[in-house]
Amino acid sequence: MATKTQKKKNAFYAQSGGVTAVINASACGVIETARAHKDKIGKVYAGRNGIIGALTEDLIDTTKESASAIAALRQTPSGAFGSCRYKLKSLDTHRREYERLIEVFKAHDIGYFFYNGGGDSADTCFKVSQLSEQMGYPLQAIHVPKTIDNDLPITDCCPGFGSVAKYVAVSTLEASFDVRSMAKTSTKVFVVEVMGRHAGWIAAAGGLVEDQGIPVVILFPEIVFDEKKFLARVDKLVKEHGFCTVVVSEGCHHADGTFLAEQGARDAFGHAQLGGAAPVVANMVKRALGHKFHWAVADYLQRAARHIASKTDVQQAYELGQKAVELALKGHNAVMPTIDRISDVPYKYKIGVAPLAKVANVEKFMPRDFITKDGFGITDKCRRYLAPLIQGEDYPKYRNGLPVYVSLKNVAVAKKLGAFELK
Repeated sequence: MATKTQKKKNAFYAQSGGVTAVINASACGVIETARAHKDKIGKVYAGRNGIIGALTEDLIDTTKESASAIAALRQTPSGAFGSCRYKLKSLDTHRREYERLIEVFKAHDIGYFFYNGGGDSADTCFKVSQLSEQMGYPLQAIHVPKTIDNDLPITDCCPGFGSVAKYVAVSTLEASFDVRSMAKTSTKVFVVEVMGRHAGWIAAAGGLVEDQGIPVVILFPEIVFDEKKFLARVDKLVKEHGFCTVVVSEGCHHADGTFLAEQGARDAFGHAQLGGAAPVVANMVKRALGHKFHWAVADYLQRAARHIASKTDVQQAYELGQKAVELALKGHNAVMPTIDRISDVPYKYKIGVAPLAKVANVEKFMPRDFITKDGFGITDKCRRYLAPLIQGEDYPKYRNGLPVYVSLKNVAVAKKLGAFELK
């Protein structure tokens, strides 16, 4: 008597938090790999606007997208299915939300949960895995890493970071050339503000331009801001070179912990709402030293710049999405695929795996030996770390002078449950 064939389970994929130039490459890796294993995985449903799509049963049927449309995700920035800043809190206080997720997964026969995001997403993914076990519902939860902040532990680097680092390095270089040409009679100090709440990885990328003779001062979140020392450093560089560039992380803070850019508001994750460190620093220079200045905030430009994405970053983002599916098919649960560096030169790495219990709620900061003793620059060790991550170009196709990016149809899946109100 023949054994009954086990029914294939569907997969759920969602994007979380701030999007990047390469998060869609991870989505492409997940969906293409799942399609290649259609004997084991049914449909891939995506959450519209991240985890909110799961809570409200607003699912997208990715099988309605052509192979060429899914492939085009690899060269398209932002989040193709929509993302959100919505943090599921503790299981004890917000069990209702987690149970709703399981209800939706049950209703749509979902057995695989792929959550693409940063540290908060890793925490959510881990909690969902725990609850599925408690409720006796088989679900394999795999976290797909993503964060431009590069602050996830265990993995050598995070998808999204390499492309932001490349954008910041290139922009710092080009703007500095501009300032240098005008410094004799005009701007002498250019200040650029970059993202990075607690970790200065992005700001560090600005230091790569020193190899081309650009005088740079970097303000890291890891180094307490000292106004007197900062102004002395800027004054010295302007006197020596005629100009200088300041790269300030949005997370740069005073000794009492207050951010230079703190606005007093909080985002959906409970983090201080930042933005405005550049004008604070620029006006500080103007008042103390009298130099003419210009400032800029890279803001969304740095994380949306797919046109100048790092080839290394695009490849790693895709591979981690691919590996997430492979790990699930091998029976793994509550894990995250990682980048494990083997060597700097030549750059070599392999894809590893880390338990979410060791990833959730852990931030990776810049090592002190990556920052110069004076606290305003990067060391050779840091350069060796950063250099491979910005290597290579992976230009999208162009038409009429603009990149060609894909917009998916995002066809909704019919709902089976009642409405759910978000609190």
